[in-house]
Amino acid sequence: MTTDRRRFNTVIFDCDSTLTAIEGIEELARGQREEITRLTDLAMRGAVPLEQVYGHRLELIRPSRSDISEVGRLYLRNLVPGARETIRALQGDGVIVQILSGGLTPAVLIVARELGVPDSRVAAVDVHFHEDGSYLGFDRDSPLARAGGKRIWIDASDLPRPRLLIGDGATDLEARPAVDCFAAYVGVVDRPEVSRAADVVLREPSLEAVLKLVRG
Repeated sequence: MTTDRRRFNTVIFDCDSTLTAIEGIEELARGQREEITRLTDLAMRGAVPLEQVYGHRLELIRPSRSDISEVGRLYLRNLVPGARETIRALQGDGVIVQILSGGLTPAVLIVARELGVPDSRVAAVDVHFHEDGSYLGFDRDSPLARAGGKRIWIDASDLPRPRLLIGDGATDLEARPAVDCFAAYVGVVDRPEVSRAADVVLREPSLEAVLKLVRG
């Protein structure tokens, strides 16, 4: 495929409920799962700002280094159909693939490395541990831990345009002004508030539908 036929030079993927069919924070929740799911849903629907729930969820869970590594392995066991093939094809076409997530960096990196996305093309929220691996805290300065953070991050990046963003939540929709097209992927969960406002809605379970958008 020649570059003059390519509609987008950059494709940005969310991770949870987009590249993988789970929400990592909910897998960490264990006995707190009902409350964590409720808080996550409120943030992803845009009912409350992300920063109102982000730190609170982590304080409830206090995940260890090994807990977060296990979530990374769960991500891999729950990759959505077509994730590997889509990213491989995009990279083969010369498209820049970026993963942009409000998830925790150690877990998201496990997904990226499996999919062949370099570490330099992964942005997520760093988490800190004590020497024994127990939870210490997270990067409270990360824009990805607050509302509007994905737009801030993309605006500050050098990702070439035109840009396509694929995601499922309100935090992805908020970044619409920083990209040229926002596609709501509803193959895992359909959040009506998000899909109604998206430029495109991807209803097929497989992410390979993204290739049709990029290749025209």
